[in-house]
Amino acid sequence: MRIAFFDAKPYDKVWFDTYAAEYGYTIKYIESKLGPETTPLAKGSDAVCVFVNDTVNRAVIDDLAALGVRAILLRCAGFNNVDFEAAFRKIHVMRVPAYSPYAVAEYASALLLSVNRKTHRAYSRTRDYNFNINGLSGFDLHGKTAGIVGTGKIGRIMIDILTGYGMEVIAYDPFPAPNTGIAYVSLDELWARSDVISLHCPLSSETKHIVNATSLDRMKDEVILINTSRGGLVDTAALIDAVKARKVGGVGLDVYEEEDAYFFEDRSNDILEDEALVRLMSFPNVLVTSHQAFFTREAMQAIARTTLENLKRLENDEYLLNEICYQCEDKGSCDREKRRVNCF
Repeated sequence: MRIAFFDAKPYDKVWFDTYAAEYGYTIKYIESKLGPETTPLAKGSDAVCVFVNDTVNRAVIDDLAALGVRAILLRCAGFNNVDFEAAFRKIHVMRVPAYSPYAVAEYASALLLSVNRKTHRAYSRTRDYNFNINGLSGFDLHGKTAGIVGTGKIGRIMIDILTGYGMEVIAYDPFPAPNTGIAYVSLDELWARSDVISLHCPLSSETKHIVNATSLDRMKDEVILINTSRGGLVDTAALIDAVKARKVGGVGLDVYEEEDAYFFEDRSNDILEDEALVRLMSFPNVLVTSHQAFFTREAMQAIARTTLENLKRLENDEYLLNEICYQCEDKGSCDREKRRVNCF
């Protein structure tokens, strides 16, 4: 099996080369992102491997199908960048539903600690031999209330971490996890009660801009907001207004809704044209990192193995455990998991 690997970075190759050799697969690494202009680079490939910022819309899918591509391999959990309705009955789409939920939850916790205790600012100061601690105070997390939006694996691990800090943890999820003891509340109650809010839900039409001017207004003054999930969960313009108004006390973002042109790339010699991103990064109480919450050795190893195992299942005509099905995911009208049959 031949794989066209888009948006390739040096760190991707370490484990993908290892497991590709085991399976006898050939990988063509392509630095460009997948999109309408780069689709022809997949010619001669059985599968394409893509990441969160590749474009997999109807036009791209139709072109890939015309080239004979059988599978789109997402080396990530999210699939909001894929038009899987367009892919139905044309190309199998498979993802990595879980790689290291601990990696993301631990990173979200690290962002929270940094934003609250301002360790990133302290580091910059001491590097310049400035040992003044004025303006670096935070607050005790112990005894405060944390609100978790989304209680999948990552969200539940985050709950465990924050409970370990001695926080009271409440959560919202439209599909509560049974028999977990999680204190579920309405979204409005979560906004109103939480000193810290951490987002761990997927991006969909229902969750896009779940953090907006209205929800921000309902939050406590000086709330800390953490987002390690998807940038589109937060209305950036509304967040900037809330920070300027001193409504939000601190923000930790590992994702950004217009990150495609910047994240994972070196733009240190460029003038950034995204004024909202520049404005966000100008605030002393906002910490932005470049979508690295997943980035641990264990996660990268798991991503590579699962991605290539997904392709091996297709090659062997087996049940595609991690397939994204338009009927299942969007319509709820398919029982393929119960019958363990593929979408088509």
